[in-house]
Amino acid sequence: MRLAAALLCALLAGPAAAQCRLALALALDVSSSVDATEDALQRRGLAAALISPEVEAAIFASDQPVALAAYEWSGRYNQEMLLDWRLIETRADLLDVAAILGRSSRSHTEFPTAMGYALGFGAGLLERAPPCLFKTLDMAGDGENNEGFRPEQAYAEFPFADVTVNGLVVNAGDFEAEVTLIEFYRSEVLHGPGAFLEIAQGFQDYERAMRRKLERELQPRAVGALPLSHGDTPRQAWLNAARSYPG
Repeated sequence: MRLAAALLCALLAGPAAAQCRLALALALDVSSSVDATEDALQRRGLAAALISPEVEAAIFASDQPVALAAYEWSGRYNQEMLLDWRLIETRADLLDVAAILGRSSRSHTEFPTAMGYALGFGAGLLERAPPCLFKTLDMAGDGENNEGFRPEQAYAEFPFADVTVNGLVVNAGDFEAEVTLIEFYRSEVLHGPGAFLEIAQGFQDYERAMRRKLERELQPRAVGALPLSHGDTPRQAWLNAARSYPG
């Protein structure tokens, strides 16, 4: 127990200028396959999920805050910020962020699904996040990449070494298409230690799926009483433990 406590203290003390435990960027799909009703469901669903009791409890389960940002994406050059980086230090901060996202409006309607470009934009966004112990990017969507370079090229060319990418697949109701889309996310989109996939059964189910995903992502990471390997920093030890976590 003493080792676990010492490890936790060392982690929370670094990086030296860390302001938060997690920088979480949320990416919403506004490609042409998402109609106006579905887009409204995802915005309202995200806002409601953020202020659900489960997610609120996860956010404030630690003295260290989280930082949130959000953007929408579709075609190659069609990424728009919905929320720039915001430290969530109080419930008022959380309510304000949820209100901003819930009343946000769509910037594009007619462009395809350029997942690689959306990932590249997210990597740049996380590069300028507040100093945090961990970085996570959420990619939500209802279709596979159909324009520009693929996710594997984004991971090779953009700074993703310390970023976990989770996914939220929105099932449009076609079983074969759902199986294909899930496989695409699992094989090409998920990235980094502990990365996982959540599935929404249509946009009507978006709020539930987003709530489950946010609750899992935002829970403070547990530290087991594991000895440090030779040469490991405490942060690296935690990352190694995260890689072994079943995701």
